[in-house]
This record gives sequence, C-alpha cells and structure tokens, in this order.
Amino acid sequence: MLEEIGTTEQGELIVNIGPQHPATHGVLHLVVTLDGETVKNVDPHLGYIHRSIEKMCESLSYRQFIYVTSRMDYLSSHINNHGCALCVEKGMQIEVPARAQVIRVLVDELTRIASHELWWGAMAMDLGAFTPFFYAFREREMINDIMEETCGARLTMNYIVPGGLMADLHLNFQRKVKEFVIQFKKTVHEFDELVTNNVIFQSRMKGVGYLSKEDAISYGCTGPTARGSGVTCDVRKLYPYEVYDKVQFEEVIQTGGDSFARYVVRIKEMYQSLSIIEQLIDNIPEGDFQAKTKAVLKLPKGEFYSRVETARGEFGVYIVSEGGTTPYRIKFRSPGFSNLSALNHMAKGGKIGDLVATMGTLDLVIPDIDR
Repeated sequence: MLEEIGTTEQGELIVNIGPQHPATHGVLHLVVTLDGETVKNVDPHLGYIHRSIEKMCESLSYRQFIYVTSRMDYLSSHINNHGCALCVEKGMQIEVPARAQVIRVLVDELTRIASHELWWGAMAMDLGAFTPFFYAFREREMINDIMEETCGARLTMNYIVPGGLMADLHLNFQRKVKEFVIQFKKTVHEFDELVTNNVIFQSRMKGVGYLSKEDAISYGCTGPTARGSGVTCDVRKLYPYEVYDKVQFEEVIQTGGDSFARYVVRIKEMYQSLSIIEQLIDNIPEGDFQAKTKAVLKLPKGEFYSRVETARGEFGVYIVSEGGTTPYRIKFRSPGFSNLSALNHMAKGGKIGDLVATMGTLDLVIPDIDR
C-alpha cells in the first residue's frame, strides 16, 4: 500500500501510507518523507470522512446531539454519550439517580475493556501476528452481547441520555457480566503468553516511538498515550464523576515513554476496569433509572464544559447556550486528535517498519479525529 509520490531535492523519497492502508484503522492518509528506511517527516492528512459533526449539533436538540457522538470514537460510544449527558445535566442542574450513576460506570468500564481488547488484537495483527485477533474477539463478543441485550446495539449505543439512561437494565445483565468476569479472569493470561512476553514483539516495541513526559504534555496527549510517558491525567481520578470517587482503582502509569510502555498501560487498565466492575455489579442501587425531565430541554444562557475518560483519553464537551432548545455552539475535545499530533515527533529518526508499531500504540480511531 506504499505509493511513491516524488522525491525531494536532497534525494529523499516521499511515499503515501493510506488512505486505505489497513494499519491506519480508518481513512487516514500519511505522507511520509524517507531517507532510505529512516523516517524524516510524517504529515497526516485528514478530511476523508469529515462530517461536520460539531456544526450538525447546532441544529439538533439537547437530546438528539448525543446520538451523533456515538459515531465519533465508535469504540467508546457509551463514554462519549456519557460526557455529553454530563454537560447537559450540569447546565440544567439535573440530579441523576444513584442507580443510573452506577449503571453508567459499569457500561463505561465494559466499553473500556472491549475497546482495549480490539486494540490488542489489531496491534498484534499490525505487527504480523494474526492469531491474537481471534482471541481478542472471544471475550469482546460477550460484552457486545450484553450491550445488545441492554440497549439494542453493539457499537453505537445511545444508551446514556440526559437525566440517566434510555431504559433500565435487562434482567440478565448482572448474571452475564459476572459470567464475563469469570471468563476474562480465566483467559486474560493468554494476552501475556501470546504477545506481551513474546521476544519478537518486545524487540519491535521497546525503545520505539519514544515520547518524553514533557513532550506528551506539550502535545496535549491524554489517556494511555500520555500515561505511558509518566503523565498523571486520568479524568476519573483528577475530576471524578458519577461514582468513580467511591470505587477503588489505580491510575496505571508507566515511565518508559516507548511503544511497549503504552502497550503495558492498556493491558493493566483492563485489570483495573475489571476491578471496578466487580465492586459495583452486586451493589447496583434500586430506584429510578432516569430523573424526571421535560420533554424539550433548554439550557440556560451560558457556557458549560464536561470531561470524561474514554479508552483513548480525555473527551471534552463544550457547549455555548443562548437559552434555546439547540446549542449555539458545540466543540468536542477528542483525545485522538492531540495524540495523533505527536506522531511525527515520535516517528522521526526511526525506521519505516517501526512507524506502524508507533501508530498502533496511539490506538487511533479516525472518526474521533476527523470529525
């Protein structure tokens, strides 16, 4: 999928990677300048799937615009919806029932595990190992089945709404989540046996795509990308929302700054998400799953901001309201955009063969970036 598009005056080669390259996980186009096999510059080109989502939201009501965000980072759709709902609730001072708060956190953490599992399988496949992809989807399918039974969807959920949830839990939810926890604990060691402890995999990852703590902060990186460089940035810890301040979990930090460090962060985060689920699954309060709200929502005049921790980092929702039924302006702070901005810095001086490994550990979902 490499296509030569020219040379520079210095004799450097300029090649395209994408926009349909399988390792880009979406429609991403990289223009790469090479000196032999050494990367001199990486220039990402966006716009292939831009849908003007933020502009679309200005013509949608405060109930409707949330559904559009499921189509951005589609692997964190529950969490995207959650961030939007929190912003509307902050503006309208809506108190969400305790039952809804716990369920929201449960589905968020299931979403995080499902996202990290897909990333793990795709990461290994990018480096030439096909088998882990099937292992990753084994438990991920269990989560998708739970989601489908709960809210009728497997990818774009639309379950979290202003005031609470679209519907109450399915009767099988607790039983199936417990079955997933048992199954995941039984098989998660295979992640390390197949990939993490593989000598070839480690040699492809260690020392590759280095990003220092200072540079991670400078580029605005968040999520596992920043935590792999030693940056403390987990929104669930720094700015707790819902019941995250009532559960015990650790913010996973690695200081290596290379591709392997970012890989380890995501592996360990799955264990932390599992711990949160175990603490909550038998402690879901009884009561309403949604606060009483008006059919048509109107935010008071002003500016409102909320943030949540998606599988890829901090997702921010900024709303400017003039007191009407639709927002005057909406801006989404998506984690992938800032993380992608660091790719050129990380790849420079490395080999073209390492570019895919570096890009894989950023866990890019292109519609999240190219909104």
